[in-house]
Amino acid sequence: MAITLIENLAATWLQNEETIMYYVSCIFLIWGGLLLLSLSQTTAPYGRYSRSGWGFLVPAKFAWIVQEFPSFAVPILLFIYADCAKANNKLNLFAVGLFTFHYFQRTFIFPLLIRGGKPTPLIPFLVAVFFCTLNGYIQPGYILKYADLQWTPQTYPRIIAGTIMFFTGMAVNIHSDHILRNLRKPGETGYKIPRGGMFNYVSGANFFGEILEWWGFAIVNWTFPAFCFAVFTMCNIGPRAVQHHRWYKDKFEDYPKDRKAIIPFLL
Repeated sequence: MAITLIENLAATWLQNEETIMYYVSCIFLIWGGLLLLSLSQTTAPYGRYSRSGWGFLVPAKFAWIVQEFPSFAVPILLFIYADCAKANNKLNLFAVGLFTFHYFQRTFIFPLLIRGGKPTPLIPFLVAVFFCTLNGYIQPGYILKYADLQWTPQTYPRIIAGTIMFFTGMAVNIHSDHILRNLRKPGETGYKIPRGGMFNYVSGANFFGEILEWWGFAIVNWTFPAFCFAVFTMCNIGPRAVQHHRWYKDKFEDYPKDRKAIIPFLL
């Protein structure tokens, strides 16, 4: 009975998969909007803002590896096992490669470089696992099955610009994480003002890099799910950059007055 039910649900999903992906992407937009409203009033309970009431604490390295892994593994599983009509399109594979490359770095490199790192409460950790699993299916699944990416004179500028944005954002994100990791010398505790790189312009340099990265990904793909993901990312971590900015200004009297929160020279 249970197996038959699962088989029927799977068949229904596959028959309506493209439509379901569209509606899930719409949910990402709504979810992002709700996060934007919520995070304008309070802080997400992880990292420096971690607090009780959100479940037991999960070690930082373990949390990052487990929550990011689905977005690395699912695209590979889709490519190997799923019926992907667009898998022979080199541009589609390139787009999926961008997504997978990001999550390879976030799963296997970034967590291993963490020094200390505050534990993550269980509920935010589980939400992250759920999102990365679902988004890890929606983004590459839509590209491999339904997106018709074309390399033509009309699309050259957009694809090249999006690719440059993606890798620039990734470089900014990785470099900013490196600066944050090396703020304290061995044995030191407490917080310091990050300086160098994009931190000369914004308090949330790592967040700026990731937002730029996913907008670049969306521009390369030019698909509805990719744009919804970019908007979700902006709504999710943009407010955190603003919160960091306020926190730094309250904590450090000598904090650079011309430094913005998330968008250089503007916000």
